[in-house]
Amino acid sequence: MTERGPLLVEGPVEVVAADGSVHTSDRFVVAICTCRRSRILPWCDTSHRRRTGPAPCGSGTGGQI
Repeated sequence: MTERGPLLVEGPVEVVAADGSVHTSDRFVVAICTCRRSRILPWCDTSHRRRTGPAPCGSGTGGQI
């Protein structure tokens, strides 16, 4: 497991969610979302990679550098 990344688990995998729903995958390795941003929970969709901080200096619109 890496910081801010998914939990990689050797498959096949069966995940039981808090509401009792069961999610299965037959893949050799699956990525379980740990950031809670994924649109396909419990699987990782790489949403943790999206930038959430302020834009870097000079990347705004209209101004001169």
